[in-house]
Amino acid sequence: MPSNQQSLRVGVYIDVANIAQNGGYGMHYNILREFACRGDASPLRLNAYVVHDAERARDDQSYRDGQRGFHDMLREQGFKVIVKNVKWYADDRGGRIGKSNADMDLAVDALQQSQNLDRVVLATGDGDFVQVVHALQNRGCRVEVVAFDNVSADLRRSADMFTSGYLVPGLLPPLERGPKWGEIGSRVRGVCYYFKSDKGYGFLRFMGRIGDNLWDVDSRKPGSPYQSVFFHVSELPNNFPLADLPSREIVFEFELTKAVKRNELQEQDGLQALKMHVVRASQGTARAVQAQPVVPEG
Repeated sequence: MPSNQQSLRVGVYIDVANIAQNGGYGMHYNILREFACRGDASPLRLNAYVVHDAERARDDQSYRDGQRGFHDMLREQGFKVIVKNVKWYADDRGGRIGKSNADMDLAVDALQQSQNLDRVVLATGDGDFVQVVHALQNRGCRVEVVAFDNVSADLRRSADMFTSGYLVPGLLPPLERGPKWGEIGSRVRGVCYYFKSDKGYGFLRFMGRIGDNLWDVDSRKPGSPYQSVFFHVSELPNNFPLADLPSREIVFEFELTKAVKRNELQEQDGLQALKMHVVRASQGTARAVQAQPVVPEG
């Protein structure tokens, strides 16, 4: 670890295809960089591993231009773009199968570069990286994982810290446009940490800002980056299974408003959640809710 006078050295490794295909399409890469480098840490390595179909690019100008623009955006934000071309194979029936996997490139780079890093942030939910996490930890690195949906349980357990990308302020824009994350009228995402089923209310917690002390989940403390929000069951989606609450696995998106005090636990000047819907849930909860996605305004 560096001395107190030195900032932590950070490496960020993004499995772009895995993130985009599992809830993170439209992710803001500059926010991921800010999250990874919280606490004045220094970004020593910023690697984005992308899949590219060279054959399609030759014939499809829209695809070619879109890919070029995306790669340029990543480079402008300081990321090194590692391109893995799709390879096409013929199957037994004469059909064509495209395969491309950047996992090996990402794993080798992270391991080789880890000797100069203190914190490694892996943006992927792929369980194939579990052994990579263990190897990085054995080299003295703190390994954090950021992902959205279909995240390997083994990967979550192996990481020093797992953070749902849905919960990082601004990382993935809310479905509805509105005020800045955390302001009254804005839509944010959080989890339920307290629920009083017989009274019909509970409390949500959301990350109000990207802070270094993410472990400090007690929103009552002045330095905590989290805020608490009161909610009433009437704001939950139809058919939501109340027995599943509280839960840190279910991610809600909701609108912030000023709270109207209804009970002794709720502060007069607190926040209240409106128009709640589920953006990530266990399979059982998802089947029970069957909520329709919110249609973005504008």
